Amino acid sequence: MLPICIGIIICIVLFGSILTRSPKQNFLSSIKPYDENSGWSPPDFTEVPPDSVGDLIRYGKELISNTSFYLGSQGIISSITNGMNCQNCHIDAGTRNFANPFSAVAATYPKYRDRSGRIESIEFRVNECLQRSLNGKPIDSLSYEMRAFVAYLKWVGQGVPKDVKPKGSSTLTLAYLNTAADTAKGKIVYVNECQRCHGINGEGVLTADKKNYSYPPVWGDHSFNVSAGMYRLSGLAGFIKSSMPFDKAKEAPFLTDEEAWDVAAYISSQQRTVKIFAEDWPDISKKPVDYPFGPYADSFSQIQHKYGPFLSMKKIKKAETNLPAH
Repeated sequence: MLPICIGIIICIVLFGSILTRSPKQNFLSSIKPYDENSGWSPPDFTEVPPDSVGDLIRYGKELISNTSFYLGSQGIISSITNGMNCQNCHIDAGTRNFANPFSAVAATYPKYRDRSGRIESIEFRVNECLQRSLNGKPIDSLSYEMRAFVAYLKWVGQGVPKDVKPKGSSTLTLAYLNTAADTAKGKIVYVNECQRCHGINGEGVLTADKKNYSYPPVWGDHSFNVSAGMYRLSGLAGFIKSSMPFDKAKEAPFLTDEEAWDVAAYISSQQRTVKIFAEDWPDISKKPVDYPFGPYADSFSQIQHKYGPFLSMKKIKKAETNLPAH
């Protein structure tokens, strides 16, 4: 019996020494704290850990990149969206600066938003995008898919300190014009620069299996609906300025500010699904100047709130706000 015990002890000691000598693999070695001076860059996806948490993160990225495959009209999980992918608006699975990246999600959520008038969780925000930008239905906040979405979003922004919004965490913010955005001029820009990818009727280009889009539709029933953030001209114009045309704006903006505003106005003026959320903007005084649906807390018309001129509207609203009480 004694020799057996001694043998077991020797084995344990040897095994322990081997573990001690073996280098511990660190899958997060490339992740550095956010540095405001150098800007934000996403973590290295190859360093996602090879465990159940990593499986969630990888699946989350899949859902962002190939949403239609899982949740589109022929989705293998459910058929609840319009066929677009999340990364149509969050380019490179939400890792490209100034193209609606996910750099600030983990750091700023939960947070209060004027549109809903409530503190929103990440799960709530994901479902908002599914219902608005992907013109679909929400998913169960406890589902494996939602857990994967959240795991990926948190992983992407893990190095950003709490309540910090890195530069480039949305799109370029364009200065308001002195004139209203011009849909006629915008159509010219669309024909010259956008039509080759998004189609003459904004229908996009389907993949060969008809299950996905190589280039997404920018209007019509398979595009974002009127309650999506992209429907507001400031959001759409900023996205276009920073990222479009896709083949010409990879290194630097290609269109002028005016062209971006005008083509955004043309795209936004086209037919798309009307889905109104009655609970939006419980405090109408918080509605942005380019929110195109009333009622309003000012005297500007709906057409002005849609196309501008936003600069003069902002100046008038500011002057009215600063008037002495009577």
